Amino acid sequence: MKKSEFNREINSGKTQRSGLLFLFVMILIFAVAGVWIALSLRTDPVSENLKSDRVVKTLFVMEDKGKVLFTDVFIYYPVTKRGALINILGNTGAIYRSLNRVDRIDAIYSEKGIEVYKSEVENLIGQQIPFYVVLRLEDFGELTDLLGGMRVFIPVPIDSKTDLEERSSEEAAPVAASSNAKRWLLPSGVVTLDGEKIHDYLTYEKEGENEDDLIERRQNVMVSFFTALGRSQRLLKNKNTFETVCGKFEANLKADDLYRLMNEISQVDSERLIPQTITGTKRTVDGKQLLFPFYDGDLIKDVVNQASNALVSSDGVDVNRVYVLEIKNGTLVQGLAHNTSVLMQSAGYEVLSTTNADSQDYEKTVIINHIGNDDVAKNLGDFIRCTNIVEEEVNPDSDANVDFTLILGKDFDGRYVK
Repeated sequence: MKKSEFNREINSGKTQRSGLLFLFVMILIFAVAGVWIALSLRTDPVSENLKSDRVVKTLFVMEDKGKVLFTDVFIYYPVTKRGALINILGNTGAIYRSLNRVDRIDAIYSEKGIEVYKSEVENLIGQQIPFYVVLRLEDFGELTDLLGGMRVFIPVPIDSKTDLEERSSEEAAPVAASSNAKRWLLPSGVVTLDGEKIHDYLTYEKEGENEDDLIERRQNVMVSFFTALGRSQRLLKNKNTFETVCGKFEANLKADDLYRLMNEISQVDSERLIPQTITGTKRTVDGKQLLFPFYDGDLIKDVVNQASNALVSSDGVDVNRVYVLEIKNGTLVQGLAHNTSVLMQSAGYEVLSTTNADSQDYEKTVIINHIGNDDVAKNLGDFIRCTNIVEEEVNPDSDANVDFTLILGKDFDGRYVK
């Protein structure tokens, strides 16, 4: 090979290598630029939710050994620091697609996991729930201690024990009344419970306690949890200590996003947080007693929608204030007032009494506003589609113990005014 040809080969090789190096550098620059742009445009899901939905919805599940102890949908509006708590009962029955059968809703959690469970709860309430938090009972005691305890009201002292302990004490044989036996001792009054005691409060078995008492007890713990979060904001804002706290529960958020969410909802006004529980008809299916929500589940959707709207409203509706009704039947339909009282209690109202009206010939349903709050009266009317609202002159010296009187007319079908 001539020297000139050899030099051309070398120069050609250098040119190719230079071209490849330049191409590699350009690809690297574009890749770095793409990552930088992606990161700069990224918004965390909590911020996105606040922008698009105005309220923050989070599913809270208390789990015990793979089974649901209780479930709440927490709806929070950061602007006013107000929130609503909707309790989803574990025995809520329906035909669930994820199970392909009629069953309890909490069976979905045990068989399919939290993601599918969240999806079915979303179908139940008719709204998307972006976030979930799973609190495990085995870790909740430690979480309670980290948050400085849970403050609850216990009306009477609790001294309860398991059947095994009772049998062992009655029988002569000194068999292990011991290891398997369990006794619960809790003081009465407004008390701050530590981790061990809050576990007892959630799990004790009291003779004669009905299902409503048990639900109320567990909802008290949920309200107390939010109170403890608010009291521990310094702990939550410190990212080092927050890691310890968030290690006690599971969520569908990355660490920074979970940090933002928990610090956001810890600001809720928990003193005005009143849990609402869905209602329905109980029926036994395949040996299981299930609660089928009223009106094929539409009532739950209406209740959740009403709570969400009330949180963001700028009017005088207070979602955390329990308004008291008296309901009068102005028709010949037997049991209409009683059935309507169940409907209104489902929506979070308190019903003081159900009676017959002065006449059973009312053509139109009427709402009598005793407190002079037009916005609350309209909100009540919207729930049953009643526009016939009468303002009663407000007497500041009156000792009336109802906020509104609802007189049912022939235009009321049990759910709506037609």
